[in-house]
Amino acid sequence: MHTLWKITLAGLLLTALPSAFAEQPLGCVEVTVGGYKAPNYDCLSQQMGNNPDGAAAAQKNQEALNVPVNKRPPNQVGLATPAATATRMGNTFGTSVKPQRPPN
Repeated sequence: MHTLWKITLAGLLLTALPSAFAEQPLGCVEVTVGGYKAPNYDCLSQQMGNNPDGAAAAQKNQEALNVPVNKRPPNQVGLATPAATATRMGNTFGTSVKPQRPPN
């Protein structure tokens, strides 16, 4: 009877123990296999996601991406720049309207 009681108590203890540790991870575990470190990316992503300033940073990033058209560089709007035109024209830039072509 005591043996059955001990086995039941040990089983309950073992089932309750992992759930207590699963609630609050203390840190990430890095495993070294053959000299190469393999970090736990799920744990790292979870740690990086708990930033209270994350929403404000995401909003600032979104605002930085939405630059008005009149403030964008010409190559992002599709306009020709002197550097792009010089590359396209070759050594005839500024002297001819026909771009440089290699001989046949």
